[in-house]
Amino acid sequence: MIKKTVFILYCAVIACMAAATIVENCLGTEFTHMNIYGSWWFSLLWGALAGTGIFYFISRKVRRVSVVALHVSFVIILIGALITHLSAKQGYVHLRMGDTVYTYYVVKSKGEAKETNLPFSLELTSFNIKYHSGTDTPADYKSEFVITENNVEKHVSVSMNNICSYRSYRIYQSSFDPDMRGSILAINYDPAGIPITYAGYFLLFLSLIWILIDSKGPYRKILRSNILKKGFLLFIAFFLTGQKANATPVLPKETANEFGRMYILYNGRICPMQTFALDFTKKLCGKAKYKNYTAEQVLTGFIFYAEEWSNEPIMKLKSGVLQKELDLPEYTSANSFFKGYMNSYILGPYIQEYYNGTRNAVCKQAVEIDERLQLIMELNRGTLLKIFPVTDNGETAWYSPVDEIPSTVDTLQTKFMQNVLRLISQEARNKQIATVNGIIEKLQAYQKKHAGNSLPTPLQTRAERIYNAVPFATVLFIANLTLGLLSLIFFITATTRSIQPERQSKVNAVFTAMMCISFALLTLCLTLRWIVSKTIPMSNGYETMLTISWVIMAATICASHRFRIVITFGFILSGLFLLVSHIGQMNPQINHIMPVLSSPLLSIHVSVIMVSFALLSFTFICGLTALIINLINKGGIAGQERIKALQMLSQLFLYPAITTLGIGIFVGAIWANVSWGTYWSWDPKEVWALITFMIYAIALHKCSIPMLNRPMAYHIFMVIAFLSIIMTYFGVNYLLGGMHSYA
Repeated sequence: MIKKTVFILYCAVIACMAAATIVENCLGTEFTHMNIYGSWWFSLLWGALAGTGIFYFISRKVRRVSVVALHVSFVIILIGALITHLSAKQGYVHLRMGDTVYTYYVVKSKGEAKETNLPFSLELTSFNIKYHSGTDTPADYKSEFVITENNVEKHVSVSMNNICSYRSYRIYQSSFDPDMRGSILAINYDPAGIPITYAGYFLLFLSLIWILIDSKGPYRKILRSNILKKGFLLFIAFFLTGQKANATPVLPKETANEFGRMYILYNGRICPMQTFALDFTKKLCGKAKYKNYTAEQVLTGFIFYAEEWSNEPIMKLKSGVLQKELDLPEYTSANSFFKGYMNSYILGPYIQEYYNGTRNAVCKQAVEIDERLQLIMELNRGTLLKIFPVTDNGETAWYSPVDEIPSTVDTLQTKFMQNVLRLISQEARNKQIATVNGIIEKLQAYQKKHAGNSLPTPLQTRAERIYNAVPFATVLFIANLTLGLLSLIFFITATTRSIQPERQSKVNAVFTAMMCISFALLTLCLTLRWIVSKTIPMSNGYETMLTISWVIMAATICASHRFRIVITFGFILSGLFLLVSHIGQMNPQINHIMPVLSSPLLSIHVSVIMVSFALLSFTFICGLTALIINLINKGGIAGQERIKALQMLSQLFLYPAITTLGIGIFVGAIWANVSWGTYWSWDPKEVWALITFMIYAIALHKCSIPMLNRPMAYHIFMVIAFLSIIMTYFGVNYLLGGMHSYA
């Protein structure tokens, strides 16, 4: 009876948390925190689960120390969370330059703020924003202030990921006033809850690793199993399509390439013009090239031959109602959208409907096309071409030819900035390419002279140009999926026909070598992004997909010498993740990351979570394979042996996956406490990560749930469990939002 009660409560907690994330998306964060996460019944539900769980655990008479330590850690974490919930104070203080403040505002559960005395006073002495050189993208926010208690002054500062701790009060940078003479600091007072919770985290980390290395534990038994040496797989592959041709005035490839070597302020950072050209071309036609023209030729075509290129059918339209309604071909020109009396804008009515609240597919497509047309218009006006740096008193700003140039810039320089692109256009139309090349050289020299310290280093520039030249994700997803399919065919053939071991070894060596080459190329891709951005490549969805693929390949290479089937798994899984990065709604652009994300704890948190997701993907493939084998073999003895072998292989990945997921979640909680002032905010991503952890943890409790000892039942569970990963990664990012939606 007690076991059933624990199971029901466990499922109820998971269901409540999942439902809460959907309620939050519909009714808002404040409503959900008041009526679900902060409610008495939700705390009671967790308390009931903890209480019955402890009673059941004791009744099982578990004696393995690592397992006991793991479950005790959860109890300690829950106790710490309860103490934080009951006694912690979270609030904020607004400081203005020169004013002394003795109170702060404590935020209550209903969103109300109560003014509360501080045991010390605060006085702001300065507030500064540090920008990435030459851009208006913030790199950090920093407040300096004085803490005074009993006439003793202490000068301190806080910035993003750099907090101040004083008498159990933790002070964080939160926001600032527009006039830069005021700062808003978050204050968290939790003298008991944090140390208890952190003690629970430490014990959790220790016990998760202990379970993996425990010589008498279940994981070491799996490693010693001979069944692991058997196994095999089945899966699917994908492919894509093509386009057409014509002639338009364009700069020669070499000249356009030199133009692409200049720098531009784009997307909040200084980068080669080539990067802007690639993004511009992809936005218009969905590819990095148009016909036989490079991205630089397309960009310079729109800059210097605007009229002709506005008639060029470069814009790729999605097939659908709007395309049929407007009677437009698949590839059309910018001018095609201006017809009839006074060249009226044919998308105008649809755009108006969209902003009046009609969000159907037709209006959404009209808005998407409108964004591309606006891009062309802004380029024609010159507003996007911020290619002219001006350095004054060590501060560099970048201007376009139509921007208002500061009065401190001399007249000759101002005229150069306003007219040089017009001059290039004139000489290009007169086919004076040598003159055009000379002007571009002068522009490059101008940038180097006036850019101060804002230009990327030569190494960063080289890295970005190499990265731009090779479509890593596209090449590797095609290669890996193709090799995965070939590897699969070979393994199927090897299991159905007698192939000599020597020949098998040679073929396996070839596949392993190809995996190593693919891994090296992806490593180069990630390294180049790291050099360009100066941050570990895990700051957005595109980069994390690449990182998961990298982790899968690394794990495959490490395990392939013992488990040959892993090579097939590795090619297919990494290929699928690379495919998702290629076709998904993910942004491949390299950006400066938010200041709060510039933390080594973030890198650890994301990388460990990515390792876990990669390993859990292997368990999904094992489960899917087992289901297919079961359908094909219809209960045959050979098929059942393979299904059992796949169960062992799945568990080989499951234990380290649970370990890394647990460590990743709670490293994230520590980072959140350092950065946001609270270690658990019930953000949708946090909640779904916890749900995923709890769902996969069920698979480790085969003694309590005997059904999971049956291989097919286990595999079915693992396939269904993978839905929680899809929800955690994609569902939260693209449907539910929250603080983690930038990921």
